[in-house]
Amino acid sequence: MKPTIYFQIKLWLAALILLLCMDSSYADDPTVTIKKTDRCPVCGMFVYKYPKWVAQISFKDGSYYFYDGAKDMFKHIFDTAKFTSGKTAENIKDIYVTDYYEVELIDAKSAFYVIGSDVLGPMGHELLPFKDQEAAQEFLEDHKGKAIIRFQEVTPAIIDSLDHRT
Repeated sequence: MKPTIYFQIKLWLAALILLLCMDSSYADDPTVTIKKTDRCPVCGMFVYKYPKWVAQISFKDGSYYFYDGAKDMFKHIFDTAKFTSGKTAENIKDIYVTDYYEVELIDAKSAFYVIGSDVLGPMGHELLPFKDQEAAQEFLEDHKGKAIIRFQEVTPAIIDSLDHRT
């Protein structure tokens, strides 16, 4: 027995409705709304005041944290248990930073970071994230940056040097 065209249309519509109704996890979406009560777990600042600097980490258990800059985000990654008891860096699912020019969240692991520039963030000297190397190079030249580094190259010593720069 061959299904009727009416039955086939109903089947396709049902499949389309199911597809549209599927709930995707907010952890996959870096545009989670920041509430006025969200504080950086590293410094305690209210993050919503600094939308151009926001960074975000989400954990595999569904929890997430916002930061007032990439520098504090890296501090959390390097010493996760200190800032969030019971959590480890191995349980991090996603990491995002805000592209300095585009002011949009981008994957932190693929970003290009300018260090040593004359631009200060909410917590002083900062790593400035960019989604592509060309934008990072332009910023470095315009703002007296010292170097462009990648996520894997960021070390606790680099973060510490940003805090102690004059």
